[in-house]
Amino acid sequence: MSLLLSAIRSLIFVLFLIVTVIPWALFAVLLSLFVRGDKVYWTCARWLALAIWGAKVICGVKYRVQGMEHLPSRADRRSAVILLSKHQSTWETFAYPAIMTHPMAYVFKRELLYVPFFGWAMAAMDMIHIDRGRRSEAWAKVLKQGKRMAELGNWVIMFPEGTRIARGQKGEYKSGGTRLAVATGVPVVPIAATSARCWPRKSFLLRPGVVDISIGQPIPSVGREPVELMKQVEDWIESEMRRLDPEAYQDPTPAP
Repeated sequence: MSLLLSAIRSLIFVLFLIVTVIPWALFAVLLSLFVRGDKVYWTCARWLALAIWGAKVICGVKYRVQGMEHLPSRADRRSAVILLSKHQSTWETFAYPAIMTHPMAYVFKRELLYVPFFGWAMAAMDMIHIDRGRRSEAWAKVLKQGKRMAELGNWVIMFPEGTRIARGQKGEYKSGGTRLAVATGVPVVPIAATSARCWPRKSFLLRPGVVDISIGQPIPSVGREPVELMKQVEDWIESEMRRLDPEAYQDPTPAP
């Protein structure tokens, strides 16, 4: 019965997303014809906040955040950071713009721009979309845009494992985020998130529960090697994941 109820609630939630994203995205695209930058970003972020609210009210997905004090305040608009987060589901991609105090630029594959309405709104924002099939060109674009974001005081967010990872598992941490940090001199901030507890990857079946988000202290990048810096990020995130969601890591041997 609980599974059936979760399925019904999840269907209602998906319908809620569809009904709300269409007018919101069209408004954001029209707005982008006249203004750019923060106004368009926060317009889109408000829909993401609405989506997270919908997940809470309809599906019972709540969240709690610890470590916000480690990030620059809303008033400190000139302090750039690079956020490096665990990636388990769609939930955190929706939640971070709704939670964070600064405009953020996601680094994402450009195919998402072709998703009706949602992708069009993303295209209206100042993000970093790349062609993963052309790695050298993609890195050059990330570096150029990342430097520009740092100069503006905006934050860049990346998922080091590159894709959504199943609960209790660990992917390969790639050093692109720390390469950018070292190249720009911007500190990195590791983030652990237990979103798969409520919203598993590759699924729209949401279950009631609490998503924990833990934000670590900024790690300076000046004078560091990207691979060694990413290893520090990886160690912190994976250790924190085990603290936040111990039942998902009951096997004492590390996940491959």
